[in-house]
This record gives sequence, C-alpha cells and structure tokens, in this order.
Amino acid sequence: MSAPLIAPVIPSTARPVGHGGSRAGAARRLPLASSPASPPPLGDVIYGIGRIDASGRIADRTVICALGWRNGDRLTLTAGAGVVIARRDPDGLVTMPARPYLVIPAALRRRCGLRAGDRMLLAVCPGEDTLAAYSFAVVDQALRAHALFPRAGGGQL
Repeated sequence: MSAPLIAPVIPSTARPVGHGGSRAGAARRLPLASSPASPPPLGDVIYGIGRIDASGRIADRTVICALGWRNGDRLTLTAGAGVVIARRDPDGLVTMPARPYLVIPAALRRRCGLRAGDRMLLAVCPGEDTLAAYSFAVVDQALRAHALFPRAGGGQL
C-alpha cells in the first residue's frame, strides 16, 4: 500500500483584497530597540592592543601618540611578571624612536617571560605620563581571579 499523495500548496501571485494596495508607508513599522546607556568614561586611561615583534617593539599608534612622547624622549622601563611600565624620565635608559612604538629591551622581555608574537594590553594614562603593557597571560589571570572565566573543569561560578 502506498502513501497518499499530497498536492503542494503554491501561494497565489494575486494580491489579497483589503490589504491597502501599494500605498507608501502603509506597512506597520516595528519599534526600534533602545540602546543601553553608555558606560561612564574611564577617566584619562586609553586602551589598545599591541603585539611584540622579534626586536621587542610594540606599536599602537593611537595609544602611544596619546602620551605625546616624541623622538628622543628618554624613558624608564620597569618590569614584573608579564607587565612592563614605561614613564618619561630625563634620566631614562631607553630612547623613544621617531615612529610611535615602544621598544622593550631583551633583558626585560626575558625577565617578564615575553616572547615575539605575544599580544599585550596597552593602558596609557596621559595625565601620569605612563604606559603599562600587560601580557594576555596576566589579563587572563586577573579575569580568572575574579571568577569571570572559570578554568576548564573548574566547577561552577
């Protein structure tokens, strides 16, 4: 016994009666979603992302230019595990190059465990004349410490 055949339903191309024809603007418009209130400004901190190249350079033009550092400015760099802080200092050992990037010397990169290709979160505070570069490993640790992202198999939040 074969199943009964069901004829396909093909809608008519004729316009239904009583739907207002082709008047412009006759269609009912959906309401627009309201945008959430924008977060308050973060003060004078500017953020960016950079990647360390084989020579220790990190570049994010917008972030570094916000400091107003110029070619020849002297910088002092201090470092800890995955974090480098740069400040303008007339007695600094690092000189700002002509192009807007920061050079982290090899000794500091080794001390911080930074390698070529590592991405860094750059935080600049122009009012303090300071740039802080955080490795993504440090950012990840901070997020996990605040239970924003649990470790795999780490249980519930």
